[in-house]
Amino acid sequence: MQLIDTANTFDLVIIGGGVTGAGVFHEAVNMGLKAILLEAKDFSWGTSSRSSKMVHGGLRYLKEGKFLLTRSAVRERERLLKTYPGLVNPLNFLMPIYKDHGPSKSSMKIGLSIYSFLAGQKQHQSFTKNQTLEFIPQIRKDNLVSSVGFKDAQVDDARLVLRLINDGCLAGGVALNYTKVIGIERDKKGHVAAINALDTQTGHTAELKTKAVINATGAWAEQFHPSPEKRHHLRPLRGSHLIFPKSILPLDRVISFAHPNDLRPAFMFPWNGCNILGTTEVDHENNLDKEPFVTEDEASYLIDGLQFILPGLDITLKNCVASIAGIRPILSKKKKKASKESREHVVWEDKGLVTVTGGKLTTFRILALDALNAAKKYLPKHLETKHLKTKSGKKAPKPDMTPDMNPEMNLDFPNISENIRQRLYGRYGQMAGEILKNNDDKSFSPIANTSSLWVEISHAAQHENIHNLSDLMLRRVRIGLFLPHGGKAYLDKIEKICKPFLSWDQERWANEKTIYINLWQKYYSPPNGRK
Repeated sequence: MQLIDTANTFDLVIIGGGVTGAGVFHEAVNMGLKAILLEAKDFSWGTSSRSSKMVHGGLRYLKEGKFLLTRSAVRERERLLKTYPGLVNPLNFLMPIYKDHGPSKSSMKIGLSIYSFLAGQKQHQSFTKNQTLEFIPQIRKDNLVSSVGFKDAQVDDARLVLRLINDGCLAGGVALNYTKVIGIERDKKGHVAAINALDTQTGHTAELKTKAVINATGAWAEQFHPSPEKRHHLRPLRGSHLIFPKSILPLDRVISFAHPNDLRPAFMFPWNGCNILGTTEVDHENNLDKEPFVTEDEASYLIDGLQFILPGLDITLKNCVASIAGIRPILSKKKKKASKESREHVVWEDKGLVTVTGGKLTTFRILALDALNAAKKYLPKHLETKHLKTKSGKKAPKPDMTPDMNPEMNLDFPNISENIRQRLYGRYGQMAGEILKNNDDKSFSPIANTSSLWVEISHAAQHENIHNLSDLMLRRVRIGLFLPHGGKAYLDKIEKICKPFLSWDQERWANEKTIYINLWQKYYSPPNGRK
């Protein structure tokens, strides 16, 4: 669908196709609103495809006294686990305890006890030194005392965004990527009256009439509305990760540790057939509209941490297959140490323009409901909006449809494993039934040594608004992050699969491959191999 194909009047316009905007869109459509989401680049192009993939309560926020933030996040984690199995999955953490480094056993026990209390169930256990070495024999042994294990969860962040958007579209909403809002019009009293949008692929423009706009553009939020509080502005912080093949260290849990340089939390965890090492927290001073990338200094910092906690493996940047960097939208009153900045969100309202920014991936729905609550007086009065009194998630509307509630889950697909079925239902919701019915067994095989399936390539090409090859490789199927050289060796096969669904001629395909490989090399390759 293009901009020129849409209606020109909406109850609500959402700007921003990251997880917060997708969450607002999803909730708004479920309320019965006529809503449209507009994203200037690709869905989840920014922070929401470059996160640490964690759905967690934020254990470290307890140390800062952020009990309400932690409680809300823990509750949201549990909701997401129940609502999106196969997309949001449980994940075990292991944190070694040392005599001479990092938090003590007693402080971790206190923190995890509070964490368990807030979750309403025990979330942790203790392990002896010998048990710790059985789990991960390569872990640093010097002054190792014991370890603690605790539970959290993990998500494919970009797929979560797409699940929310696709479900919203199936329920009657409209979502357009590569559509930039270039102006917000107001009436004589200063109230929002319309927005002007540009289709960046075709150059077409349109005016969409509305009385309510939610600005969910994350680090870009002040481009639409400056902070109303003096000396309180967005501070873009970059978080970077290195990606390694699983073969260097087969993991079934997260190794969480205090970095030797500054005691910041660091971790290495399994994800989609690879291992991810993160994360940094530094000021991002480059143009926000350009792809962020991992610097050599950040890479050195991460490798230093890895070699400290796993000294016997001799893992270096030569083992790295890819890298990702994302920008966190942090609200800062005065510049303090980056790792000390608050992760809480804010909502600003200005005569129909509601800005929501800050927050965490885990609590996106709380941000969405708080934003809708602020926009309530500009929305149609006949709608069922009583549930919007959900500040900080105290109440909630009806839950999303889960695979168990979906009648198509009961269809018989004897040749498809339960793990694959759950993966597809978690990522694609109602569309999973069509994927399962319309493909042969071979298409359900994995792509190389990743968890991604060939069937996901054809589905994305047919149904998921792909405008560039990078949309497919980096956000729809993610294999550009898992395979050597961004999956270059598989591009010809991918072209054959996608050709029936993408109207690209031979010249366009050749250009797309060149552009994608150049982009990957410049922004996603290992920092030591960047040209």
